[in-house]
Order: sequence, then structure tokens, then C-alpha cells
Amino acid sequence: MSPPTDANPTELLHWLRTTDEEPVAFVRDVLSTVLWAVGVGLLLFAVSGVWPPMVAVESGSMEPQMYRGDLIFVMEEGRLAGGAAHADTDVVTYPAGKQSGYEEFNDHGDVIIFEPDGNGRETPIIHRAMFWVEAGENWYNRTDSDYVGVSNNCRELANCPAPHAGFIMKGDNNAGYD
Repeated sequence: MSPPTDANPTELLHWLRTTDEEPVAFVRDVLSTVLWAVGVGLLLFAVSGVWPPMVAVESGSMEPQMYRGDLIFVMEEGRLAGGAAHADTDVVTYPAGKQSGYEEFNDHGDVIIFEPDGNGRETPIIHRAMFWVEAGENWYNRTDSDYVGVSNNCRELANCPAPHAGFIMKGDNNAGYD
């Protein structure tokens, strides 16, 4: 059945919503699906404050907290910041989380997503913030010796002294710091 030729806009819209004609029904279903997907995406963006609001875990570095293929809902910094956050970063480090009792993903401190060396073309990494270092800081003495491998001093440790200020990160399932 084709659309009424003398229909007003309301009648035409009703026909488009209710007709069983296959091409019209197909287009209607595709548009409906797209609108739902956009709506859900906008809702997730409104709640999280970031785009994309979800990321897929690509490695086992955070097991047993996160596994390959898990989808992680991402929140903007500061949305749920703990009271023990470092300076103006809204990130709680492992020791601060341990001291205050703050946990995320079943362990102390925040888990954050970062781009390796700030390179947006690299696959983002999701690891736990272990501690903050200042530019030029010899941070070897602040480390847990279990996570520095065979390094015995700052010279033997990658990025020590720190080339810039930032967080020292570690995957929960990794043997050493990033």
C-alpha cells in the first residue's frame, strides 16, 4: 500500500510509522536503531564526561581485575575523585589509597588510561597510578624493590631520573613499573 496522495503531514507520518511495506519498514528499522545507538552514546557521554565513554581491554596486564575483551566504562577525571587525590590531578596513588582506604578495581589507588609517551596514535594503556614523581627526581629510592627487576640504582632504571613530572604506573599483573 503506497502513501496516501492527499494526506496531511500527520497522516503521512502515521503511515510511515505503521506501514508493512518492506523498503519503508527496513529504512524505519535502520533509522530507529541508529537513533537508539546515538541516544545511548549521548547518555554515556553525559554520565562519563569523556568520549569514547568505554574502552576495551587489550592485554592481561590488569588481571585479575580486568581481562582481555572486557569493556571498561571511563569517567572524566574528578567525577568521583577520592579525598586522597594528588595535588590538582584528581588521581589517587597507590600509597595514598592504601593510607586512606580508597580502592578502585579491588586494590588501592586509581586506575587511569594514558597514551604511551603522550602519543595519541599509540594504543592507550590502562594501569594503576603507583606514585607521583617530579621532573628530574631520582625516584629509585621510593620504589618497591619487587617492581624494579635487577636495577640497583637510578642509573639502571628506565626513566630515572624522571624526564618530566607525572605518575609512575604499573599493571596489576605486571612484574615492574611502566
